[in-house]
Amino acid sequence: MSAFFRKRKLRYPLIALLLLGLAAAILISRWSEWIAGIFVLLFGIALATAWVMEKKTYEATEKHIETLSYRMKKVGEEALLEMPIGILLVNENFDIEWANPYMTSTLEYDTLIGESLYSLSEDFLPLTTSNEATEMTITLGGRKYRVYYKVNDRLFYLFDITEQVEIETLYYADRTVIGILFIDNYDELSQGMDDQTRSNLNSLVTSLINSWGAKHGIFVKRVQSDRFMAIFNESILKELEKSKFAILDDIREVTSKDNLALTLSIGVGAGSASLVELGSMAQSGLDLVLGRGGDQVAIKNPSGKVKFYGGKTNPVEKRTRVRARVISHALRDLIQESDQVFIMGHKMPDMDAIGAAVGVAKMAAMNKVKGSIVLDFDEYDRSVMRLMNEIEEDADLFNQFITPEEALASMTDNSLLVIVDTHKPSMVIDERLLQRMERVVIIDHHRRGEEFITNTMLVYMEPYASSTAELVTELIEYQPKHEKLSMLEATAMLAGIIVDTKSFTLRTGARTFEAASYLRANGADTVLVQRLLKEDLDTYLERAKIVQTVEFVADGIAIAKGESGKTYSPVLIAQTADILLTMKDVNASFVIAERGESGVGISARSLGEVNVQLIMEQLGGGGHLTNAATQLPDATVQEAVELLKHAIEEHYEGGQTE
Repeated sequence: MSAFFRKRKLRYPLIALLLLGLAAAILISRWSEWIAGIFVLLFGIALATAWVMEKKTYEATEKHIETLSYRMKKVGEEALLEMPIGILLVNENFDIEWANPYMTSTLEYDTLIGESLYSLSEDFLPLTTSNEATEMTITLGGRKYRVYYKVNDRLFYLFDITEQVEIETLYYADRTVIGILFIDNYDELSQGMDDQTRSNLNSLVTSLINSWGAKHGIFVKRVQSDRFMAIFNESILKELEKSKFAILDDIREVTSKDNLALTLSIGVGAGSASLVELGSMAQSGLDLVLGRGGDQVAIKNPSGKVKFYGGKTNPVEKRTRVRARVISHALRDLIQESDQVFIMGHKMPDMDAIGAAVGVAKMAAMNKVKGSIVLDFDEYDRSVMRLMNEIEEDADLFNQFITPEEALASMTDNSLLVIVDTHKPSMVIDERLLQRMERVVIIDHHRRGEEFITNTMLVYMEPYASSTAELVTELIEYQPKHEKLSMLEATAMLAGIIVDTKSFTLRTGARTFEAASYLRANGADTVLVQRLLKEDLDTYLERAKIVQTVEFVADGIAIAKGESGKTYSPVLIAQTADILLTMKDVNASFVIAERGESGVGISARSLGEVNVQLIMEQLGGGGHLTNAATQLPDATVQEAVELLKHAIEEHYEGGQTE
């Protein structure tokens, strides 16, 4: 009986029902046999009916399962053979063992079996070298595929996403970009013009910018006398980048024909769907450009990356001292509100940093406030050492120099920290002072970089100036005259100007001579300056050895390098770059040498045709159009040479990214 039921695969409820019916019949037969007989008859009919229904249900289910299994098998075969999904099965050598028809027809092969996976595309290499299931996008036959790789099965699934990529490209290309255009020095140049000349200038500039906008499909609106707003999209931005924003050259060249020094600065915000954020980034980019001297374009995006174009001209020297007077008075008020003033320059300070620091300390004294110059006595150059030896003989002046630890111990919440000759937190002598102080002032003559000391109370950055010592000299002229500059103080500041201008030959304007004249009138000793700047014979010979290694990597661009494993002083490297620049057919010079624990240093110089600042910024440094430098802590001399060559190539091919 049990075997019969198992054979027919009846469900257990029927067995239980049969047993229950038999038990009930036995009980009923004790009372009445004929009633028991009727019960058994009716129960048998019910059981037979249930049996037939169960059998039909089972057979229907069996048939459904067989049909579903067949359909699933058919669907699986169709998925492998007909669906628009590429499938590749490879062996351990990554030769194709099987490919579905879709993949074969898409790549226009008669058969893919036996072909190497890498012969289809080398983009498969990152997938095959991975030990985990992964995915990536590759290009095959001019189409884009998202590839999923199952390592254990050596199986590739390829999904065609060409249309999706095209839609994404169109979306990103159509995203809004906001630009703010600023005409440098417009107000200053137009002040002395009559109405007719000013009107002609306005018409000229407006015509040039509107023509540029119409040519590229840009909406341009003049919002102020010296400011324009531009609205366009990212596809247009890419076109402008290819031309390196030729509008900068057009404005400069056309206005120069009329003896006007007009240039254009542009801040661009891109990469965001928020118009508010785009406007903020455009303004931030413009501020950055103006801090770098103008005549440039800064493109900012939400990631914080900044790309620069232009910067082919030196900043134009201001013709008015109004800003210097305003800054001087503001600094005077900050000094008078402080209990003491701390002055700090950059690491490995040079003559300009020391001279400017001495000048700011003098300003503190002129306002009856104690001034202290923070200096690491173990880190300064030999040329600065001569100056420090002279300062040591002046006890009052030398006592103003303190170590970073002494400064940290004595500063209070009401103290003032003045940073000179740098604006980068990573470049100051001790960053702990920046973190400790809330009242910070910056005085610098370098073009502004993306790295910047934040939360400052006053910033005086003028890239047109020859040196920070020149800026400080002008500020001193508007301070209370309770004390006069001593001979040594004036000499230290003059030495800073002379070193940074290469004896008044580079980046020298009328105000540079005025500052030097003021210092000379206050007792600066030019003979002492020359004695401080003298060099020994060994230094001269070392420079000559580096010059012997010179090679030209482009028209007018020379690179020289020091010996590997030998440490050179920063001043020697800079002096060698200066010497190279005096050679015939050299428009820009780069000198690479090891600088001990700080790694490899690169000093760059230019006559103005090549913007060495942009090239050095690509390598993490900065400076001016004609004078810049960087340090590469983890590179060898030869690696630095290759990195420099690549940076020069990038500079000529496209914009510079920070």
